[in-house]
Order: sequence, then structure tokens, then C-alpha cells
Amino acid sequence: MTQTGDQMTQPRVREKRPTAMKGVLFLLGLAVLVALLVLVALTQRSSEGPFIPEALPEALRVSVIDAELGEQLTLEESFSGLIVARRTSQLGFSASGRVTRIHVDVGDRVRTGQPLGQLDTRNLAAQLAAADASIAEARANYELSQTVVERQTKLFARGHVAQQRVDEATAQADAALARIEAASAQAEALKVAIDLAVIRAPFSGMITNRMIDEGAIAVPGGPVLELVEDGKLEARIGLPAASVAGLAEGQRVELISDTGLVEAQVRSTTGIVDQTQRTIMVIFDILSPEEVNTGAIVRLSLDRTVDERGVWLPVSALTEAARGLWSVYVATPEDGGWIARPQLVEIVQTEGQRVYARGTVRDGDKVIIDGIGRLVPGQPVEPIDHTPALAAGHENEG
Repeated sequence: MTQTGDQMTQPRVREKRPTAMKGVLFLLGLAVLVALLVLVALTQRSSEGPFIPEALPEALRVSVIDAELGEQLTLEESFSGLIVARRTSQLGFSASGRVTRIHVDVGDRVRTGQPLGQLDTRNLAAQLAAADASIAEARANYELSQTVVERQTKLFARGHVAQQRVDEATAQADAALARIEAASAQAEALKVAIDLAVIRAPFSGMITNRMIDEGAIAVPGGPVLELVEDGKLEARIGLPAASVAGLAEGQRVELISDTGLVEAQVRSTTGIVDQTQRTIMVIFDILSPEEVNTGAIVRLSLDRTVDERGVWLPVSALTEAARGLWSVYVATPEDGGWIARPQLVEIVQTEGQRVYARGTVRDGDKVIIDGIGRLVPGQPVEPIDHTPALAAGHENEG
């Protein structure tokens, strides 16, 4: 049997495509769903509806001060220095020898000329005794030679001896005299050596260090004791050249130490600018050395005037702004009331709880000094003037 072509051909399945009616129904369903969501959202809201303000907010009561612009700023600058003794010496022996005695210790106060240390001088004493004996021998020889000279002179006058004999006797007498002088010089040198074997205080002061004890061998010039003059103290403070120009020799100043005020007097300036600190060293004599100790740190406060237009404001009036600047709020009159307007300022100097600032604040502006965190630009405010109270507070601080 044979099959026809239609019987051999497989039937094709037709693809179902959405109709226009189905698209319309989908959009209608989506619209109904959105309407239901809107209805649910509306039912969740208060039945009273959204709040709509009927009047402006009540004005905020704030404290203000009247800005007083100044043309100059007086800066109080402080400079530190050190209290030092006018004279400090490391004492030692001029010759070597064994130390037999140290009379003082660290912390002892000594007076000028007081013995402080002693070397063994027995060898020097023996040499001095020998020198004294040589002097006695030379004097005896000199006296004998003088007698010979007198005798020879008489014989020469009578014609019994020649002139040569007189000259010889005279030369022997001169030699004897020279031996006396040499022995005396040696004795004096030994006396000086014995005297230098004792350390004596060159000035009154305090012993601050002891390097050698008894029994040690001292070397020539080696330090044995350190002596600091305590009756005359001075302060050395580095100041800028502009500040030095404002000080006069003999001018009295008050230095501040940890124990209180110290009276001082300008003695001199070095006149040389330190290349590291860019300052000039000024020397002050301490007028009451008993009120401060050597090594204490003292401070000198000086006023410096700078031409800078600005206004003093309390720290409480500041709020941080962008780019390193600060802002303050100024109570500005508007429509019969007052509103807060921000003004940018830059801090020039800080002094305790107030600052010196420059910026857009004008003379007479009412600067708000409290409640800054509650303010926004355009905020209605009711200013309360606190300028007299703030001025009285600054006078009390002074």
C-alpha cells in the first residue's frame, strides 16, 4: 500500500499570541491594584489630615551684645628663660699631688677666701726649708765678702795691694748677693706652691658638685669642686628684635616663676640674633635672689600692638563654618521683628573665653551669644541685651 503526501506530512502546532483584549484587562487590573494601595495609604493617615501651619513660629529669646569694632589688637606674649648664677667656677689645683683634705661637701655655703681643699705639702715644706738654709748661707758669704772688700780697699789706699785685688773682692761680694737673691726667689716660689696647694673660694656661693675625695691624686687643672655664686642671680631670656627695642637698660620688670613674681632689672642685651631661634638674648639682674633658685624657669609677659580691625566676641557666640572659618548669628530687624542672620568671621586671637575675630560683622550689630545650636538662618528671635553684664565680667577677669 502506498501513502499519500498529505498523510505523510505532520500537522503544525500554532503559537498562541496575546490578544488586544488581554492587554486591556492587564492594564485595568494594574490600575485597580494601584488604587487599592493609595486607598490603604490614605486610611492609615490621621483623619485630621496633614498639619498646615497657620502662623509663624514663636520668636526665640536670645542674649545679644552690641559689636564694638576696634582698629588695633593688643597681644600679650610670653617668653621663657632660665635663672642662672652670674658666676660659676670649677675649682682645682694648679699642681699635681695627693689630696689630704676636702673641707666642704655638696650644698655647703662658703664665703670668699675660705679654704675648701688641701694637697700634701710636706715635700714642698722640705724644699722651702732647704731654700731658707741657702739664703742664710748666701747672706753669711755676702757679709764675709763685704768685709774682704773693705779690707782690700784700705790696703789699696795705703798702696799695699793692687787694684785687681779690690776688684776680685768686689766681684765675690756681688756673687754672694746674687746667691741670696736666687735663694730668696726659690723660697718665694715654694711659698706660692704651698699656697696654691690650698683651694680657696674665689667668691661667696654654694658648692654644687664634688669630684674628688681624700687620698686621690689631683691632676693640674683638673676639677675638684664646683662653686656657684648664689648672691647674684640673673635671668637670660630670648626676645624678638621688636620686643627688645621696647626695653631700656635699667628698666624694672616682673618675671613669673613657679613660686610667684620675681623683681628683675634689664642689665644688657647681646645684640646678636640667634640663627636658630631668631631671638636676641636679654640679661636681667634678679633684685631679690632669695626668692628664686638657680635653674628655675621664669616667664616675661610683654604687650604687642597689631593693626587689625576686628571685634571681641565670647566663645559661646561661635559656630563652625566651612573652609576653616567660623560664623556668628546677628539679630537683624525685619518686618517689625528680629530674625537671625549668619555672618562669617575669622579668629585672629584667642584669650580665655573670648576671641578677637574679623569678618562681616559691623559696628553695632547685635551678636547672639547663646542658644546658637537652636538657631537656623531666618529664625525669628527676641534679643535681650547683655552688653553691660559681659563688660563687667571682663573687668572682673582683669
